[in-house]
Amino acid sequence: MKLFGYWRSSAAYRVRIALHLKNIDCEYVPVHLVKNGGEQHSEAYVALNPTHLVPTLIDDTLDGELVLNQSIAILDYLESKHPQPALYPESIVDKAQVQALALDIACEIHPVTNLRVQQYLVKTLGVDDANKSAWGPHWMCLGFAAFEEKLQKVSGKYCYGDHVTVADLCLVPQVYNANRFKVDMSAFPLINAIVERCNQLPAFIKAMPENQEDATL
Repeated sequence: MKLFGYWRSSAAYRVRIALHLKNIDCEYVPVHLVKNGGEQHSEAYVALNPTHLVPTLIDDTLDGELVLNQSIAILDYLESKHPQPALYPESIVDKAQVQALALDIACEIHPVTNLRVQQYLVKTLGVDDANKSAWGPHWMCLGFAAFEEKLQKVSGKYCYGDHVTVADLCLVPQVYNANRFKVDMSAFPLINAIVERCNQLPAFIKAMPENQEDATL
């Protein structure tokens, strides 16, 4: 199994946490999103992933080589292949609630704040530094406010009850990203407490961006 990723990629970060939680052996292949114009645009990488995004997972299966992109799909694949420890509750109702929380981040907050959007704002639309710097925090705060409200009804030690789920795997990288953007997180005490608990777990520590082989501070 191989994971193509970038140390600061929120989506790749989610997958790294799952790999460590499940103790899955996986070769990590760095794809630098900035160097040389962005290695995700190289001919070799685009042949694997035409979206020009990370992560990409490659795995050998009985039906041949699987090449899979989209972090949520990768997480679900890992969950099916390595079901323990489980990243979803058993109840179909609870599982749907966890999926909704995860997608609140993966589909609503993350896409409008990622690197290629930031680059488009500057290079194509000519947005100045001040307005570009306001873009990410604006969308993140809107999303975090809704997420915090949901947590008031369903959280325990973690996003959904007292067990780590896919929702936590999405939340922690997004908060890491928010801190990079200097977002004021003081309005989100439940989010902050959950992230603090998660970041004390070995799997989350191993998956932290600064602990990756391609990390450059």
